[in-house]
Amino acid sequence: MTFFDPQLFRQQFPLLVDNDKSNFEKSDSNTGLIYFDNAATTQKPKQVIDSQQGYYQELNANVHRASHQLSTKATIAFENARALTQKFINAQHINQIIWSKGATESINIITHSLARNTLKQGDEIVLCVSEHHANIVPWQIVAEQTGAIIKVLPINALGYLDVNQLDKVITEKTKFVACAHISNVIGKINPISLIIEKAKSVGAISVIDGAQAVAHVNIDVQALDCDFYVFSAHKMYGPTGVGVLYGKQALLESMSPYQGGGEMIKTVSFINGVTYNTLPFKLEAGTPNIAGVVTFAESIKFLSPLLTSVDNNYALYEKSLIDYCYQALSKIPQVTFIVEGAPDIPVFAFTVVGHHNQDLAIALDAHGIAIRSGHHCAMPLMETLSLRGCLRVSLAAYNTRAEVDYFIDCLQSLINDNHTMDNNIENNIVLLADEPSTDTSAMDNIITLFSKIKGWDGRHREIMLLGKVLPRLDKDLRDETTLITGCESLAWLAVNVSDTGRYTFTADSDAKIIRGLLVIVLAAFNDKTACEIQAININHYFDKLGLMQHLSPSRGNGLLAIVEKVKCLAQ
Repeated sequence: MTFFDPQLFRQQFPLLVDNDKSNFEKSDSNTGLIYFDNAATTQKPKQVIDSQQGYYQELNANVHRASHQLSTKATIAFENARALTQKFINAQHINQIIWSKGATESINIITHSLARNTLKQGDEIVLCVSEHHANIVPWQIVAEQTGAIIKVLPINALGYLDVNQLDKVITEKTKFVACAHISNVIGKINPISLIIEKAKSVGAISVIDGAQAVAHVNIDVQALDCDFYVFSAHKMYGPTGVGVLYGKQALLESMSPYQGGGEMIKTVSFINGVTYNTLPFKLEAGTPNIAGVVTFAESIKFLSPLLTSVDNNYALYEKSLIDYCYQALSKIPQVTFIVEGAPDIPVFAFTVVGHHNQDLAIALDAHGIAIRSGHHCAMPLMETLSLRGCLRVSLAAYNTRAEVDYFIDCLQSLINDNHTMDNNIENNIVLLADEPSTDTSAMDNIITLFSKIKGWDGRHREIMLLGKVLPRLDKDLRDETTLITGCESLAWLAVNVSDTGRYTFTADSDAKIIRGLLVIVLAAFNDKTACEIQAININHYFDKLGLMQHLSPSRGNGLLAIVEKVKCLAQ
């Protein structure tokens, strides 16, 4: 029996301990962190962090190749990690465990080294509509290369793969069936045993993406009888840059090398060519991520006892978090879950009526709450559900009910605050793109306004207020020609040039935060000539406002994409 105490569990994660938001005071919003983005990556326990440092301090040497003692020690640690992984997923043989950079590369190895060499014109590949892009794009590439056809399994109203459609979609023409054990957006455990069984009945190869499952479900690949199972270390309290490709031995033996180089060869000759190494090395070219693999062993030692414990308290605690968070979100009238019913792992996907997803995610970040917004690398799912994106809150066993309470309180306050903002547009915001020129430029007014604001919270609120007063672009002008590419949210920019060669830009976005940023950008560029526009030092302007250091990389890139669109139109 393995005892599980949520508080003791949490204490093993230095980043959470060092950034503990224990007082949960919104007024002190810059202090602490509530990390609700665990579907993207989990935090790392101290024993995993220490293992990485320990490898470089005590074992650092290349593996398999040298005859010296240090290399032998490193090789033993490296291969011990493979043995632990074999046991972790109950693979039959150790050489069925292939190291990769992550689940994404594992899938690419399958499509590159097997599917590309076996698929023919008219063969079919079956994917689920809710797949991560990593389990879609590699198959699209190989389909284009071979002439194969992609068929799509739908989901039902609850978000599970629709088993009633299996016989219609998986047929004698099907050669590969690839689906996620658990969707990274919906959080429902798919009926993969039925899918694997159906694939087997028509002679198709099954590929299961377990990236979201490995931290929550005890995996037994022999019991599943899948042909391939892939996952990433960083989703299960392990290091980034390490992944696992499990495959049935006969299939792995039949696969051509994914890459050429060291380790994957037996002999190389300009006269006699090359002969390849045995498994698993045939598919592991070059110096691997040795430190990552050795460290991954510690994450397995950390997690495995919790998943296999007979008392099941780890899973029961996660279930209690699911129920608590789901019920709390359900009580907010404006919240709409993207599928029906509570998830099977603590991943919640929803929209909020009257609010753009990214506006809320950024506002929650200002309160120290890290969640995810957007399409979550699942654009086909969003398209099927007629959504442009959603919010995703994903919890782990180190999260607490108190954190959920604080998140719900902040979310509710932001929803209510929308009405307050509508009625409190401040008088000093007269910086619109179509305002007549005065002795003080709109850009100078923006700089003056922001210079009076202390902290990112105030700047963020001011940007949101600016977004309220941007005139909306006529919907007829929202097309491919005015679309700003590279912007995280949909945004459009139109231009008018006067007889005197001065440019006036009008713009719009679905997200309030982007509309506010558009006001800031257009304050710099409106009513200028092409030469004046090209000469503006926009980075200096942004520095004065304190923008770029607070915006996320994707949001910052979107801001620069707006600038680039302006400059392209003002050639």
